[in-house]
Amino acid sequence: MAATAAISPSAPGRPAAPARPADPPIDKRRMVAFLCMVFGMFMAILDIQIVSASLNEIQAGLAASGDEIPWVQTSYLIAEVISIPLSGTLSRVLSTRWMFVISAAGFTLMSLMCSTATSINEMIVWRALQGFIGGGMIPTVFASAFTIFPPSKRGIVSPMIGLVATLAPTIGPTVGGYLTDLFSWHWLFLINIVPGIFVTVTTWLLVDFDEPNLGLLDNFDWSGLAFMAGFLGCLEYVLEEGPNHDWLQDEAVFICAVVCGVSALLFFARVFTARQPIVDLRAFSDRNFATGCVASFVLGIGLYGLTYLYPVFLARVRGYSALQIGETMFVSGLCMFATAPIAGRLMGKLDPRVMMALGFSGFALGTWIVTGMTKDWDFWELLWPQVLRGCSLMLCMIPINNVALGTLPPDRMKNASGLFNLTRNLGGAVGLALINTVLNDRWDLHLARLHERVTWANAAAVERMASLRQSFSSFGSAADSMAISSMNAQVRIQGIVMAFEDVFLVLTVLFLAMACATFLIRKPRAGAGAGGH
Repeated sequence: MAATAAISPSAPGRPAAPARPADPPIDKRRMVAFLCMVFGMFMAILDIQIVSASLNEIQAGLAASGDEIPWVQTSYLIAEVISIPLSGTLSRVLSTRWMFVISAAGFTLMSLMCSTATSINEMIVWRALQGFIGGGMIPTVFASAFTIFPPSKRGIVSPMIGLVATLAPTIGPTVGGYLTDLFSWHWLFLINIVPGIFVTVTTWLLVDFDEPNLGLLDNFDWSGLAFMAGFLGCLEYVLEEGPNHDWLQDEAVFICAVVCGVSALLFFARVFTARQPIVDLRAFSDRNFATGCVASFVLGIGLYGLTYLYPVFLARVRGYSALQIGETMFVSGLCMFATAPIAGRLMGKLDPRVMMALGFSGFALGTWIVTGMTKDWDFWELLWPQVLRGCSLMLCMIPINNVALGTLPPDRMKNASGLFNLTRNLGGAVGLALINTVLNDRWDLHLARLHERVTWANAAAVERMASLRQSFSSFGSAADSMAISSMNAQVRIQGIVMAFEDVFLVLTVLFLAMACATFLIRKPRAGAGAGGH
C-alpha cells in the first residue's frame, strides 16, 4: 500500500498538478538551416579582425599611406555598426530568409570585389559595403536562435552562437596571418567566396521561419535612418581615430564629434515620436535585457580589447611576425572550443548570474597576472592569461545571451537582437579607444620618468652605457652614437611595457567591478519567455 501511495498521481484532497507538455523534437531541416546561418555569421564576424595582422601587406599591395591603411578596418566597422541595429526592421520587412540571403550574397560579392581592389579608395568602398551588407547576418542569427527553438534547447543553441561570436574575432589575426604568409593578402577575401555561395544557396532553400511584411515599408523612417547613421557612424570614427589624433585637437575628429552629438539628439527625438521608428528602444524597458546589454558591453571590451592588446605587445616589444602572433594567440580559441559544451551544461544547473560572475572574475585574474609582465614575456608566460580569457569568454557569453534575450516575446526579438549585438560592438570600440588612450598617455609618463632617472649621474646607467659602448667597439667612432641609440631603444621598450601593465590593471578593475555587479541583475524566472516559442 505504501508503494501504491508513493506513486499515486495526487494525494487525497489535493488536485493533481498538470503535466508539463514535452517540447517537440528539433526539426532537422531547421537545425541544418540554422547551422548554415551560424556559419554565415562566423564569416561576417571573422572579417572584423582577419585583416588586422596583415595591414602592412595590404598597404604595400595598394601603395597606401600609413594614414590611409587603417581605413581598411575602420570602414568595415563603421558600416557594420550602422547595419546591425537596422537589421531588425529589415528582417521584419523582408523575412529572415530573404534578409539573410541578401546579406550573405552581398557579403560574398563584396569579398570578391575587395580581392580585386587596386587602390586604397576602392578597398575602402568595398570594405564598407561588405560590412554594411554582411552585418545583418549577426543579429539575425541571434534572433532566430531564440524564436525557432524552445527554451529547453538553449543548452545546445546558446553555446553554438556564443562560441562563434567570440571565437571568430579571436582567431581572426591567426587565420589572416596564415593566409597572408602562405598565399597573399588577396586570400583574406577570396577565402569567403565558396563558403559564401554555399550559405546563400542553402539559406534560400531551407529557411522558412517567417513571412515578409512589405507593408512596413509604407511608414519606413528614412530620416531616422539618416540620424542613426550619422550618430553611430561618427561615434565609431571618433572612437577609432581619436586616440591616435589627440581627440578633439584633430579637425576631422572634432567635426565628427559634433555631427555625432547633433545626430544623437535628433535620432532619440525621432525614435520616441515616429509612428514606426527605425529602431524600437522599448526593449530596454525589460530589466534583464538592459542589464544583459551592459554586461555585453563590458564583454565587448574583453573580447576585442584583449584581441588587440596581446598582438600589439608581441609585435612592438617582442618583434613577432603576423604568423608568430597568430600561433601564440591560438590558445584562446582552443580553450573556447573546450569550454563551450561545459558552459552549455552549466546553464541548466547554475544561476546565470553565478556563471557571469565566474567568467568576469576569470577575466580579472587573467589581466591581473599580466600586470607583472616584462619585456621578455613570451608564449609560456602568456599561456595562463590566454587560457583564462578563452574559458571566461564562454562562461560569460552564454548566460549573457540568455539573460538578455531569453525572456523577450518573439515579436520584439529581431529588433532587440540588433540592439544587443550593437552593445557588444560598441563595447569593443569604446574599449579600444580607452586602451589606446591609456597606453599612449602612460607611455609618455613613464618615458618622462625614465629619462629623469637615466642620466650621467646614475651609476647603473653609466655602467650600462659603458657595456654597450664596448659591445659596439668594433664600429670605431660610431660606437658612442650606437650605444646611445641602443640605450634609448631599451628605455622606450621598458616605458611601453610599464604602460601595458597599467592598461591591464585598469581592465582588471573593470572586470572585477562587473563580476561584483552581476548579482544586481534580477534572477531570470525559470521558463520565462517560453510562452512565445
